[in-house]
Amino acid sequence: MTAERKQAADALVKIIQERGIKFVKVGFFDLDGVMAGKYMSAEKFISALEGNFAFCDVVFGWDVNDVLFDNISLSGWATGYADAEVQLLPEQWRELPLEENTILVPGQVVGRMEPLCPRQILNRVLERARKMGYTTAAGFEYEFLATNEEHETLRQRDFLNPKPLGYGEFGYSVLRTGMNNDFYEGILNLCDAMHIPIEGLHEETGPGQLELALQVKEADLAADNAALFKTFSKVLAHKQGRMLSFMAKWHQDYSGQGGHVHVSLRRTDGSSVFYDEGKENNISDEMRWFVGGLQRLASDMMAIHAPNINSYRRLVPGYWAPTSALWGVDNRTTAIRAISGSAKSQRIEYRVPGADTNPYLVAAAVFAAGLYGIENKVEPSECYTGNAYTATPPAELTLPRSLWDAAQCLRQSEAAKDWLGEDFVDHFASTREWEEREFQKYVGEWERRRYFEII
Repeated sequence: MTAERKQAADALVKIIQERGIKFVKVGFFDLDGVMAGKYMSAEKFISALEGNFAFCDVVFGWDVNDVLFDNISLSGWATGYADAEVQLLPEQWRELPLEENTILVPGQVVGRMEPLCPRQILNRVLERARKMGYTTAAGFEYEFLATNEEHETLRQRDFLNPKPLGYGEFGYSVLRTGMNNDFYEGILNLCDAMHIPIEGLHEETGPGQLELALQVKEADLAADNAALFKTFSKVLAHKQGRMLSFMAKWHQDYSGQGGHVHVSLRRTDGSSVFYDEGKENNISDEMRWFVGGLQRLASDMMAIHAPNINSYRRLVPGYWAPTSALWGVDNRTTAIRAISGSAKSQRIEYRVPGADTNPYLVAAAVFAAGLYGIENKVEPSECYTGNAYTATPPAELTLPRSLWDAAQCLRQSEAAKDWLGEDFVDHFASTREWEEREFQKYVGEWERRRYFEII
């Protein structure tokens, strides 16, 4: 245990004892960005601060419906679903204001299963960035659906036709935020209490759709905040008799739900890597190469940025989601939006990820691709101006159109194996192939309506 972590652990133990906390909630995030955890007695927790604790590795061996994968090797019947070792992160503890006198202490997987831990994958990318002389910053934005009915009611009808929290197309509406202030204030207060700083929260263009932007932080902390926000905002909504969905496309008539990320690099002296006032649009050579890396590896990393079957419903022309790996300056029709500004604000927005993504893996993939670009001085395509939805991109900038194809791109990527790890690439690609296979078993309402009688 490092001196910093030891100091944080001692301070946390003191808080637990002073407040008389009997049980602590602990957890970590799986490959789908879902938090797995449990309550732990205070005595057991204090012991685990020193020696870690065990958690069944099945959390990496099943899908989002707890169905066991049949195509993986690091977890499974062959390994007996052995324990994974989890290291607690006392410096990252959070209040749980929706529970009485309870705190959350997140963790990360170490040891045998560490190659599959999303937070550790990001840590390894950030360590390589530091060795290159850079520190990282990231800010996540999420669009999500808020319903005005509870989970049980929606589940009974398979989540069809949810009653949204507000109707009509009222982007940035002050009326809605005032009428539904209990929900908005609940989100703001929750994030404040959990030390998840928010930059902005507003109505999006669509019934019940909202957008929340989290403050820019070091990339690992930014991902922590994003993952915790997605988890506990759902808890808040449930307690209010409502429900939130971060599904990439919940209805064919409305825009999808993005999970964009803004990224930048700084040198150890604090200066901006992306800013060069002597260059056009203040875009430094390193920023240009970073864009080149994002383009070069866009298809390789697509399974991370669009990890579900439904993810590809969002990526259609004209619905505020990119369909190719073109880049432009302040152009929201492109996948890579270069934002020109001051040395403080110069950055890149990567617009491919949906709200259904794992923020740790998104940050890892974006920085891995960009740093790969800097390392290899990858030149991007010509900056695109105008409506990129109408463009015919070159083949190498055309993104995969299905989860299966994206999984194959990831599996074959030597760069992804180098930056994210061979074990992760093989395992994650296998889980996405499983998801496609499960989908292909399903016969849906659209198919029955279209084919049952007439074919």
